[in-house]
Formats: sequence, C-alpha cells, structure tokens
Amino acid sequence: MRDHSDQPRDERPPAEPVPDRWTGRATNRVQWVLAATGAACVALGIELAVDLPWTSGTAALLMAVVGCVAAGLLVLFGTLAFVYVELTVDRHALDVRCGHMGVPRRRIPLDTVVGAEHAPLVTPRQWGGWGYRWLPDKGTAVVVRRGEGVVLTLRDGRSFTVTVDGAETAVHVIHHFLRLQRSTAATVEWAILTDTEDPGPDGVSLPGPP
Repeated sequence: MRDHSDQPRDERPPAEPVPDRWTGRATNRVQWVLAATGAACVALGIELAVDLPWTSGTAALLMAVVGCVAAGLLVLFGTLAFVYVELTVDRHALDVRCGHMGVPRRRIPLDTVVGAEHAPLVTPRQWGGWGYRWLPDKGTAVVVRRGEGVVLTLRDGRSFTVTVDGAETAVHVIHHFLRLQRSTAATVEWAILTDTEDPGPDGVSLPGPP
C-alpha cells in the first residue's frame, strides 16, 4: 500500500482576506517646495504694498503688487492641491481626493467600472504634467508623482488613471469587489427569473404574480 506521507504538500499560505475598505496614498514632497515659492510671491506682494511709497507710479506699483499676489496664490493653491492623492475603494465606489482640501475630487461608482490594471510606471511626462490631467487619446488621470498607479476601464469606454502606493493591492481589491458585484447581480437575476415562473397544476409554467 502506497504511503502518501512523503508526497509534497501545498505549503502556500491561505489568501489574505480582502478588507471592506481599502485606502492608499501617493505623496510628492517636491510640491511643498513649489508651494513655498508661491507663498514667497504672496509675501513679496504684501511687502511691496506696505513698504513702497504710493506717491508716484501708482499704477505700475499696483500692477506689481497684484501680479505677485495673484501668481503666488495660483502657485500656492495649485501645488497644495496635489501634495498627495488619496484613493479609497469599497464595495460601492472608488473615491479620489486630492490634497488637504480634498479637491479636486472624483467618485466613481463600482458599477461603472469594467476592469482595473496595475501600471508599474506612470509619469507626468506621459500626461503632460502634474495634477488632474485629461488627454483625448488616453483619458483622465490624477498624477502627483512618478511611480506605480491604477488604470480603470470604465463602462463608457474611457479610462481613469491614478498614482497610488500599493497599486497592485488596490487592483486586487477592486477585482474582488467586481466579482462580488457580478455574483450578486447573477443571484438577483436568477431569483427574478425563478419567481416569475409559477408551475401550473399540469406542470406548465405560468406567469408569476404581478
């Protein structure tokens, strides 16, 4: 009689449970340097307004002050919005928030997603710069740093890309929720079909109750 005790066993650990909610981030510290530059421009504009005499060349001085403050605020808020991006995934939707203010923000219902892929390298050069980007031939993206990301294929044929640490795990979680959604939809459809078929006394299927 053959002894099976010497047979190799599958030593692979069981698959880790998928959390009900997954959150990941991607951060770009370089944006803080740009934000500091914007703050310096605002400070320069304020200093010009306070220290310089307004007795002559008022129009030119006003333009300089307004220009410095406006440019500084534009750089400041434009960079702070993309210091980091946060991606949250649950069984209902994917939520993308940017920066400490949480804007721009995009919420993508899971039932509008048909696929997700792990992108090993997403770069600002591919999308024409940092931030919230759109290209006619590539779709929409939120890019805050060079590195891995998640690429979603949406039901309308468009794509959405977001840079995030742990992108491979995010794709695994998305696939898990998509399978759950399809399984639930198939169960509901089967229940509806079986409920509408009510066998008559002779074994003939009759329409179910309205």
